Amino acid sequence: MTEQVAQWFQGLFSEGVGGEIIAFLASMLPIIECRGGMIIAKGFGIPFIRAFLLCYIGNMIPVPFILLFIRKIFEFMKKHGILTKFIEFLEGKTARNQEKVMRYKQWGLLLFVAVPLPGTGAWTGSLFAALLDIDFKKALPIIALGVFIADIIMSVLTYGAGAIFNF
Repeated sequence: MTEQVAQWFQGLFSEGVGGEIIAFLASMLPIIECRGGMIIAKGFGIPFIRAFLLCYIGNMIPVPFILLFIRKIFEFMKKHGILTKFIEFLEGKTARNQEKVMRYKQWGLLLFVAVPLPGTGAWTGSLFAALLDIDFKKALPIIALGVFIADIIMSVLTYGAGAIFNF
């Protein structure tokens, strides 16, 4: 199955694009993130350590931008009627989950980002942190650790525990 996913992504790009670039770019995308990036990397036969680093870095690149700019972007979009309903949905989802995240503070944000389930991850965690006014200097390392943990979990699931201990 991982080979089929990798072939599908390969079809999205020109033939000259390598699997490493595809796994890296996929890891930058919301929903896919490092969770999908590791599966794609495995499908392309990328060695574990290289895949881990590519997917981790790719997943982390959008985080500072989301933390710093998403509120201003949302304000601009709502002011100009661009995806207003979607933004309101995201803000509502954040408000509904605010108590859960704030109750456990940094641990709640860490677990939210670290658990590789649909709807969790660096993008959503960064969005929560930004909309809940969690300080950038606190949120960034927590999210970075959460992505690291998620990448380890996905590494075990895709490459097997042996790959991690025998790199």
